[in-house]
Amino acid sequence: MTAPDMTYFPEKPSIVFMGTPDFAVPALEALLSEGHSVLGVVTQPDRPKGRGRKLTPSPVKVTALTARVPVWQPEKASDPAFIERIREQAPDILVVVAFGQILSRALLDVPSWGGVNIHASLLPKYRGAAPIHWAVLNNETVTGLTAMRMVEGLDAGPVLLQEEVAIRPDETVGLLHDRLARLAGPFLLRTLDGLAQGRLSEKPQDATAATYAKKIDRRMGRIEWQRPADRISALIRALDPWPGAGTTFKGKEIKLFASSVESAAPVNPVPGRISAIRDGALWVETGEGAVLLRALQVAGKKRLDAVDFLRGFPLVEGDLLGS
Repeated sequence: MTAPDMTYFPEKPSIVFMGTPDFAVPALEALLSEGHSVLGVVTQPDRPKGRGRKLTPSPVKVTALTARVPVWQPEKASDPAFIERIREQAPDILVVVAFGQILSRALLDVPSWGGVNIHASLLPKYRGAAPIHWAVLNNETVTGLTAMRMVEGLDAGPVLLQEEVAIRPDETVGLLHDRLARLAGPFLLRTLDGLAQGRLSEKPQDATAATYAKKIDRRMGRIEWQRPADRISALIRALDPWPGAGTTFKGKEIKLFASSVESAAPVNPVPGRISAIRDGALWVETGEGAVLLRALQVAGKKRLDAVDFLRGFPLVEGDLLGS
């Protein structure tokens, strides 16, 4: 099999786009709005969703069908029959944004140029499935977007372009996800333009500096109130809006959202104790400092702002969360 020719990149390449969730939609929309030749879109098969477990198309599929772009949904992108279908399209490049499968060498060798991936971190940091979550969970102040040429392996290809993005104070995963997704469209276009104009060169990743962002597990969300406030707030923000960090009160499960750190340290703190309810928030003492909670949810109910939540679940000052 002939290897892709990385020395030639057309001004308007023919593209097969691969992506699945909401995060990938702005990148696809950017390609379509700029008149790029999108031969087709590859996305994950429809999956059961909601209480009725109704088969639901991915956001990328919905976008593609609205734009009347052909859609392919292989269970495994490494399947030889699917690879042959892509070969028949004769694409110049694969553009991959949050597709959800590791691509085989056989597939990456099909396009004349190869594949470019847009990843939501500053590689080699946070390779893997959940880079945005782990950046927030680890209290990072900066993250970003990376365009890399794809090779076999997990996010290990050489870097073509990076954009640094500051993480705002008290930013949740949901807010950061949406902001990075909006930036990914223009970032992808700059990557393709840079390749076409010969302005981008490949920079190998330093494998010794690589870190990995494994999938988020619901079991990560149990709050240990004796931990420092900044770590507790980071956990709450990293699991907001899904799956939510949780605590208990008198045997009932409560999920906590929209947190921040209170700089003034409480006197003689009791971890988990509600020290105040004011300014639309619950002030909760921790092992070091206090956190403010602005939204809560009882299991099986809607997420509510703290003021509305307290109308139906009357927590008061002095109550001990985690009890």
